[in-house]
Amino acid sequence: MFCLSPANTDPYFNLAVEEILLKNSQDEFLILGINDSSVIIGKHQVAHRETDTRFVTKNRIPVIRRISGGGTVYHDHGNLNFTFILNSEKGRQVDFKKYTLPVISFLASLDVDAKFEGKNDLKVEGLKISGNAEHVFRNRVLHHGTLLFDSDLDMLRGSIRKDTGHYFTRAVSSNPSKVVNLKTILKDSLKDSLKDSFSGVPGSPDSVYGLRSLMEKWFLESYPGTEMYELPEKYIEMTEELVLKKYITWEWNFAYGPEYCFNNSFDINGLNCTCSLIVKEGIITECDLKGFEGADNLCISLKGSRHMVEDIDDLIKNEKTIMPGLDVFNFF
Repeated sequence: MFCLSPANTDPYFNLAVEEILLKNSQDEFLILGINDSSVIIGKHQVAHRETDTRFVTKNRIPVIRRISGGGTVYHDHGNLNFTFILNSEKGRQVDFKKYTLPVISFLASLDVDAKFEGKNDLKVEGLKISGNAEHVFRNRVLHHGTLLFDSDLDMLRGSIRKDTGHYFTRAVSSNPSKVVNLKTILKDSLKDSLKDSFSGVPGSPDSVYGLRSLMEKWFLESYPGTEMYELPEKYIEMTEELVLKKYITWEWNFAYGPEYCFNNSFDINGLNCTCSLIVKEGIITECDLKGFEGADNLCISLKGSRHMVEDIDDLIKNEKTIMPGLDVFNFF
């Protein structure tokens, strides 16, 4: 097995490289990656339903779809992502417990008693530290998960939508859980003893980069034949091309997936207003607006528009008859 610890923290690139290695190599990999602030949704989810659209827009947090199923997770420089890309017998690839066992064992070496709970979570004393997802390609399996170490939990909670009741769809939904950072779990005495383990490795026991160094070292020692790996130039070029063709596009991140209906009621200057949208492949196909001046004209304009903040905001600004005070986020 090859161990790859990318210096690149671009989430678009790091998600794309997983797909490239899965589909273009027969080698087995462990990837230990750290991403810039981003919200990563499952393949079969509705982006706006799973994320707080107002929060991620105002904080400029990208929303990116991955090729595996499951729910929504938050990435930042306090979160360590682990990815296994392994060859497996057909029909037996999907096995969350099997692929999380090495991670549980690594955490046990840090005196952290993590347990596999539910469908795909790792928890410590009932608090979630890791969400996992899988994707099967022929005789290969991609299993990836998060490890919350020192993430900004306020940003995590703000990014993920709490009330999804305005959205109606057959798309996969997330299962919110109470979370905790590993850094707060590690005993002070253990943190002191860990300093000895950092001789000759980058990072510190108090950083996610330090955790990555420890995990990297543990796998190299615990799994004979594991060796460090540098991404060849051909895979870098293939990954960059895939980012542009897929991972950075609206078509993949927002238009992909099942259709949905969005219903909302809101006030403008004391008037009770309603909004109903049907969205297919990211495009508003049906629209019903009531309660405010200019609603009929805006409704006509919305049909055929992308269900995106920038598109609807432009339509509102360009529609001269609309009553002042209409908030674009009433449509999300």
